[in-house]
Amino acid sequence: MTDGTGAPGGAFDDLLAANQEYAAGFSLQGLEARAGRGLALLTCMDSRIEPLAMLGLRPGDAKILRNAGGRVTDDVLRTLALGAHLLGVTRVLVVPHTRCRMTGREEDLHAALRERSGMDTRSLELRTTEDVREGLRRDLQRIRSWPYLPSGLPVAGAVYDVDTGRVEPLEE
Repeated sequence: MTDGTGAPGGAFDDLLAANQEYAAGFSLQGLEARAGRGLALLTCMDSRIEPLAMLGLRPGDAKILRNAGGRVTDDVLRTLALGAHLLGVTRVLVVPHTRCRMTGREEDLHAALRERSGMDTRSLELRTTEDVREGLRRDLQRIRSWPYLPSGLPVAGAVYDVDTGRVEPLEE
């Protein structure tokens, strides 16, 4: 038996039930696809982060990009180009966070993955960083130097503190 998602055993029944309630009170119809406040926000997939709430944003204000570590990857760059040229993105903010599992040595994370899964993941580029601020500086430079983004696009970084909720701008 499946829950309609193809997953066995109703693994998503709770989410589909919650969606029924959400849809019953849905109020975002007519919302534009463009970033209402011109922002593209890249942050980590960490469940302690509420990207809209931490910056006083509402649905429709920003394009939210999330991945492990909030790191700039080829896919992030592709998405930023689409956002900047087609979806109203006029500024980019990159916000990794404190106490991130992606902060440390890549070899250590591969070892932890092997211990948990039994799989050799060394062929995966995990994009860890030993210093969140240095990694952020490199990522900002990668965005700024990418030729498919508009010249002069404002790009900034900050670090979110998962213990206080504060966003601390990166001093460059």
